[in-house]
Amino acid sequence: MTDPIPPEFTELDAVPHEIWMKKAIDQAIEAFDHQEVPVGCVIVHRDKVIAAAWNQREMLQDPTAHAEMIAITQAAETLGTWRLLECRLYVTLEPCPMCAGAIVQARIPHVIYGTSDPKGGACDTLYRITSDARLNHQCTVIGGIMQDDSRALLQEFFRQQRALGKK
Repeated sequence: MTDPIPPEFTELDAVPHEIWMKKAIDQAIEAFDHQEVPVGCVIVHRDKVIAAAWNQREMLQDPTAHAEMIAITQAAETLGTWRLLECRLYVTLEPCPMCAGAIVQARIPHVIYGTSDPKGGACDTLYRITSDARLNHQCTVIGGIMQDDSRALLQEFFRQQRALGKK
């Protein structure tokens, strides 16, 4: 059986992906606690978290306030550049088309996500924006890191929302 993680990931990482994904899950829990769809994201640069965010669409009444978008803005501010080279983006849910496009525009080379999104996934499930050779940048993508934890948060959130007659 071959290793599902490409060699460039194992060489980059002094810390296992699960450690960083746990930090993204902590952000998703923050979203859950604020009645937001529980998606969390962290961006890591040279084994240091430089951005951490959770969905804030309801709180900000902003359709673009996805965890990834907020984290990308934070990371660009931290590094002082829009080119997020040498970064890895960890997110609990597969990025949507908007976020996948922002990831490509930011030149983020590595995307690691928890659970796939059958209704909006743009890295593997519905679209492959992050690996489309027609675009000026492609990312290495790994899905399924701490998938069960990421999925369970989303399922519980939507179970509660249905019980309240929402969403």
